[in-house]
Amino acid sequence: MTEKQRSFGILNKLSHVALVVWAILIIYPLIFTFLAAFKSNTEIFVGNPFAFPSNWDWDSFARAWNEAHIGRYFLNSVIVVVFSTAGTMLFGAMAAYVLARYEFVGNRVIYFLFIAGLAFPVFLTLTPLYLVVDQLGLLGTHFGLILVYIAYSLPFTVFFLTAFFKTLPNAVAEAAMIDGASHTRLFFRVMMPMAKPGLVSITIFNIIGQWNQYVLPVSLLPGGEEGEKKWLLTQGIAAISTSAGYQADWPALFAALSIAIIPMIIVYTIFQRQIQSGLTAGAVK
Repeated sequence: MTEKQRSFGILNKLSHVALVVWAILIIYPLIFTFLAAFKSNTEIFVGNPFAFPSNWDWDSFARAWNEAHIGRYFLNSVIVVVFSTAGTMLFGAMAAYVLARYEFVGNRVIYFLFIAGLAFPVFLTLTPLYLVVDQLGLLGTHFGLILVYIAYSLPFTVFFLTAFFKTLPNAVAEAAMIDGASHTRLFFRVMMPMAKPGLVSITIFNIIGQWNQYVLPVSLLPGGEEGEKKWLLTQGIAAISTSAGYQADWPALFAALSIAIIPMIIVYTIFQRQIQSGLTAGAVK
């Protein structure tokens, strides 16, 4: 065995160790959350955190869904994420396709302006963003939040899909144009199906990112009796832990967290192969 092979073997083992440590750090809070959802407050804080509950009590899920209004917040989150993801993918795919496949004056300038959006943390723009949305009369509305989600998801979507569209073969597009396809039909009927792996990958990333968003909903969906009806799931979960002080219903809180986590695990599990193929398609081609 050569020195290079030995070095590669050591690095390979270290990478596996790092992956195991990372997996433990991820799985640890998930297991604790799911088990705590079935326990009482006493079992959560006194007993072994990884011990099975003495009684598998599903009432915490009912309390979270009904009394804490998690059901309403869950529906609000679904509505916002569905429309914001659809808008992000439509506008992001069209912009990325044009930037990747057409040469025109200002092409690179527009592309780098999109990329520049990745450099600004959301915290830096909360105040001006609040004022802009308020002046548009959209503060406290799901439509305003959807527009903001689309705007903040576009930079990474355009960055990812531009590179992906560049890997698609020119011969197919040229053949479609010769057959009389318009630019619009070429995009929706030919290029979009060919870009399916990349579209699925970035769609899942956008769904997960928007589903877990907390700062933007808190800033743009104020509280109050009427405002709370429009809250998203992350706001509702935070409210459970703060509304009752020391008398907080911790099992209901962990049940709400489980309700928020499970859909994302299911989505990722179903589309795992598509995500992996989308991330590697550019390198393979």
